[in-house]
Amino acid sequence: MPLPKDTMFFGFREKLTPEQRIYVDSIFDNRITFVNAKSGTGKTTLAVAAAKLIGKPLVYVFSPVEEGRMGFRPGTQREKEAAYITPLTDALAEIGESPEKAIFNPEDFAAMKRGDHWVYPMSHVFARGINIKGKTVILDEAQNMTRGELKKLLTRVHDDCSVIVIGHTLQCDLPDASKSGFAPYIEHFRDEPYANVCELTRNFRGQLAQHADELAW
Repeated sequence: MPLPKDTMFFGFREKLTPEQRIYVDSIFDNRITFVNAKSGTGKTTLAVAAAKLIGKPLVYVFSPVEEGRMGFRPGTQREKEAAYITPLTDALAEIGESPEKAIFNPEDFAAMKRGDHWVYPMSHVFARGINIKGKTVILDEAQNMTRGELKKLLTRVHDDCSVIVIGHTLQCDLPDASKSGFAPYIEHFRDEPYANVCELTRNFRGQLAQHADELAW
């Protein structure tokens, strides 16, 4: 079923563009939604808002381009990953959620006892061997994941999950953009009955950001 009629969707419902409404409805209607969208189009915020409404724990997966150095960075895994989850924390704030309360922190025993945590960020670097069941899964900046990395993640997802794969084919940060698995996986899933591919084109950051994004690579 599409976006439920009895929700204001955190104040976004009446503001959604036709493209955004197709995207949000797809998250509720399909097992997996791909969104190929420019920066500033609201793709992560709307995905996080939908995840909150769906009500399952959210697994937010990001891709540190310099993954080879990640294991050698000082601090706990949470501290290592903090620099990469700004889109997530911004999205949580946009829907009125406190990132400090919503995001799992193994050192916050009080929040764990209250059950405040519903968001679990992780790098794909640490995804091997996991089993993802009964969750909403966001793969953000997926254009920076190789075919192998996306396969490693998607093959661990059960059918009771809702998956949103977010990226933009023209903003790949991999040293060799041809190794990105985002566009190939869009085509691989495009005709599956439980999948949908969406595009968002309007940059809500304003005229300057929109015009900057129109320069071809």
